[in-house]
Amino acid sequence: MTSPTTPRSPRDRYGTDVLTTDWRAPRRGRAVEHPADHGLVVEEVTTDWCGEIVAVDRDLHTVTLEDRRAKRRTFPLGPGFLLEGRPVILTAPVRVAPPAAPTRTASGSVAVKDSRARVARASRIFVEGRHDAELVEKVWGDDLRVEGVVVEFLGGVDDLAEHLRDFGPGPQRRVGVLVDHLVAGSKESRIAQSVARSPIGAHVLIVGHPFVDVWQAVKPERLGINRWPDVPRQVEWKKGICQQLGWPHRDQADIARAWQHILSRVTSFADLEPALLGRVEELIDFVTAD
Repeated sequence: MTSPTTPRSPRDRYGTDVLTTDWRAPRRGRAVEHPADHGLVVEEVTTDWCGEIVAVDRDLHTVTLEDRRAKRRTFPLGPGFLLEGRPVILTAPVRVAPPAAPTRTASGSVAVKDSRARVARASRIFVEGRHDAELVEKVWGDDLRVEGVVVEFLGGVDDLAEHLRDFGPGPQRRVGVLVDHLVAGSKESRIAQSVARSPIGAHVLIVGHPFVDVWQAVKPERLGINRWPDVPRQVEWKKGICQQLGWPHRDQADIARAWQHILSRVTSFADLEPALLGRVEELIDFVTAD
């Protein structure tokens, strides 16, 4: 006697509906985020490079893997890695808790606890670019707020005379100017001499450092190099630096990340070259003098 069977609908004979499942899911599963903790062994899928995570750079957004032969390669953080055979999106590890408040500022001055920023003076410090301003802020920012000094960036020194005319320097409105590559015979030195000879020259102090760009004011050892590379004249300096150091340099976003990487290595005045330190201190003294 045959046992009764449940009649099939016409659709059943073609099997289950494939669209009721995640039919587009990759064979190894979908990638999930995972912190790039030191010591993890991962594989980069496009190159098959397998190695232990030995370094993560938040500013450059990169991870460095070391293989079993102690060779290292650096890759962008993000998707494209396998961890124990499963796809992952590597992210920067969670930061540790910040240290206790320092007793000295980054410039070496005694930190004034719970101090309020002074009302801004009429006097100003001008610097050439955003990176100069960010470096001055990181090292001297606490001191400048106590003194009420505002730092402004010009976007280049070529229009300095025009900026000074608009500002109107005077006995109570002094201006200190920090210039890159202020060496004898340079364009910058000619501009500085012209301002010094002008009617407002007594109320303006222009000083500079000998470096091509303020990047070089950061001691190279802080970046793990012996010296800053030489860049041919026909190559844009910052891109050339990134290229020679093996950093991404395709567009302005790469240059910005490179600068943040450099700036992250600066924690105090001890990380900067003396040729910059003295000039900034000189400017602060000039604009805060009664």
